Formats: sequence, C-alpha cells, structure tokens
Amino acid sequence: MPELNLTQPQAISLLEFNGRIKRLLNDQSVSAVWVMAETSDVQIRRGHCYLELLQKDPNTGETLAKANAVIWSSRFQYLSYNFMQVTGQPFNSGMKVMVLVSANYHEQYGMKLVITDINPEFTLGDMARRRIEIIQRLTSEGIIDMNKELEWPEVPQRIAVISAQGAAGYGDFMNQLSNNPYGLKFYTALFSAMMQGPQTVPSVIAALEKIGANEDLFDCVVIIRGGGSTTDLNWFDDYMLAANVAQFPLPVIVGIGHERDVTVLDYVAAERVKTPTAAAELLIGKGSAALAHLTELTNDVVSIARDHISRSAEQLAYLSSAIPMTAHHLAERARMQLQQFMSNIPLHAKSRIDAEREKLGRTADRIKDATARAMLKEQMRLEAMNDKVQLLSPRNTLNRGYSLTLCNGKAVTDASQLKAGDVITSHFKTGHVQSTVK
Repeated sequence: MPELNLTQPQAISLLEFNGRIKRLLNDQSVSAVWVMAETSDVQIRRGHCYLELLQKDPNTGETLAKANAVIWSSRFQYLSYNFMQVTGQPFNSGMKVMVLVSANYHEQYGMKLVITDINPEFTLGDMARRRIEIIQRLTSEGIIDMNKELEWPEVPQRIAVISAQGAAGYGDFMNQLSNNPYGLKFYTALFSAMMQGPQTVPSVIAALEKIGANEDLFDCVVIIRGGGSTTDLNWFDDYMLAANVAQFPLPVIVGIGHERDVTVLDYVAAERVKTPTAAAELLIGKGSAALAHLTELTNDVVSIARDHISRSAEQLAYLSSAIPMTAHHLAERARMQLQQFMSNIPLHAKSRIDAEREKLGRTADRIKDATARAMLKEQMRLEAMNDKVQLLSPRNTLNRGYSLTLCNGKAVTDASQLKAGDVITSHFKTGHVQSTVK
C-alpha cells in the first residue's frame, strides 16, 4: 500500500484573510474620489440608503462594473433633500449620478463604497441630455412631426381620453367639456392608464393600442394629467412612448402638468396644452369655430336667398306687365300660322290623296297577282288529287284483273264474313256473276 502523506499545507482563517485585505486597503490609503455611475436597487432602511452603482456599455447596455454602496443616515437626509431641491425628484434607481465615494472594507460584511456627497447638477444635466437625445432620435427617424401633420376633423366630438380614473385632472377636463357655453355635445371614452411611476410608459402605450384598434370610432386622443412633481412628469420623457404618440393615426392632444412643465410628448403631439382644462378648452374652441362657420354659412344662405327672391320679384313684375302685349303678339302669330295652315290644307290634302290612291293601286295589283297565284296553285292541287282518285278508283283495280265481291251490298274482305246460303255478287272488268255459299 502507498504511504499516506500526513503533511498539511499551512492555512489561515477567513477572518484573518479579510483582515489582511482591510489592512491592505488602509495601507493604500484609498481617498475619496468623484465617480460617475448609474444607480440601481436603491433601498432605504432605518434611514440608511443602500444601493448598487453600475457602469454599462452605452452601446450594448452590458454591465461593465458594479459595486455595492451606502449613504449613512447622518448624510443621506441632507443629500436627498438637496438632490430633490435641485433636480425636482427624489434620489432613486435608474439615475445617472456623480457621487463622492471612498472604499470601506469590513471583515464580516465585505467591501462597500461609502457615499459622502452627491452632485445633483450632474443628474439634472443628464436628464436634459437624455431628453435632447430622444428628440434628436425622433427627428433623425423622420417621425417627430408625423402627428402634427395629421388633418383634424372639422368638428372633433368623439374623444378618446387617456388618464388615471378618478384623477382630479380628468374630472376638470370632463367638467369643462360638459358645461361648455355653446351647448356642444362631446362623446368621450376613458382608457384608464397609470400616469406616474414605472408603469406609466407600458400603461399609456397599452391604452393607445386599444384606441388604435378602434380608431374609426374616434376623432382624436387626449392624454391628460394634473400637475405634480417634476419627478412624476419625467416618466413621459421616454422614446418608446414618444414614438407611439408621434406615429399614432389620430391627432393627439397632450395636457400634462403646468405651463412650466415640458416633456418629450409635447414635442411630438399634434397639440400641446398646459393643463387638462386647457385641453377641454381647445376642443371647445374647435367646436365653437365650426359652429361660427356654420352660422356664417347660414347667414350667407339667407342673404343669397333674399337676393334671389328680390331679383325674382323684379323679374316677375316685369313679366306681369309684359303679359298682355306678349299674349297679343302670340295670338297674332298663332292666327297667321293658322291661316297659313288652312291655305296649305287643299294642297296637302290633294298630295295626300294622290299618294294614297297610288298606294291603293299598288295594293290592288299585288292582290290580283296573289289571287292568280293562289288559284293556279289550287288548280294544280286539284288536278293532282284527281289523278290520285283515278289511280285509286275500284274500276282501275278491276281493269287489272281483280274482282270485287259484295254480299248484301257490302264488300267482302274475309271469308269468315260469309255463311252457308249467302248470295254473293262478284264484279269483274266486264260483267258480274252471282253465287251461293255452301
């Protein structure tokens, strides 16, 4: 049997190994440094902010680097408040940030990056940059103005509304629309959607798809949301949502936020208004303009009709005054035509009688010819019948050597017709004889 090697390599504990890593980091004196990264998995626990910092490939989106980080509660309250004041939104996941970090290693919990400061201006600039990039992409693809170029119906009354059900902005829109001073009737259908949070984009796109499947039922689309924080409105700075609105087959009105608020949707929609109430006012304005145009046309029709009636009345008065003279002229003209007709009657009558006489002579000639042809045809037919009668005559039969037997004046054609004692007469070509049947 081979000998067992009982010599073991020297080893240290994991705690001691982690301690060496900690001492190594401390020896290297890793000082605080500003780092650009993207936030992920941001969680607030007992006042501390735990998160991951990521660096992604700008082309593929692949994660190139990742590190756990923490903002201790003693700094997070101030940093988050300052971040909110500058950017208008809370510190959250999915943000491009510039943070001041230092490396910290603990034997039990491993390495973390400790964030001690945040540059909110960097994030604000990134938000503006992302909006510009989306607008530039829509422009380069040639779709940014597609919805603006759609032709509006003359009176948009069938409205598809995308909003959060029960939202104050939706209520303001409906109240303004229903109580318009012109008494215009609008027909609305609500397609409920999330108007804030991560589900905003897929929710609004899903509502657009439902409307698109029934686009023949609507004249336009209204996307409305009441005012809120800039954070809530940033969900509308999305390429996919903007592309859907830009290429939608119906005109889209966007009324999101307040006058100062601008999102990417405002650049692609057919109409951009500042509030949901303004969206209703826009529709009412289009309806009232059409109503004013209709009133103008009605007035034009009335004016034209009055002009026609006035001219017709003048013409009727002129014609009424001209009727006696016109009637006299017509009567004189008719009298002259009648005299001319009467003078022409004898000439026309003689011509007509001569024509009819000539026609009658031709008809009589045709009748004579037809009668002669018919008589000749009938004569030939009678002669043919006479020949046939002569041919079939009994006399001719006797002349050919046959005899004709009679009994009681009736021709006998069968011997069974006779009985003993019958007297029969047989006729020949010349003469006849009588016989008695035995």
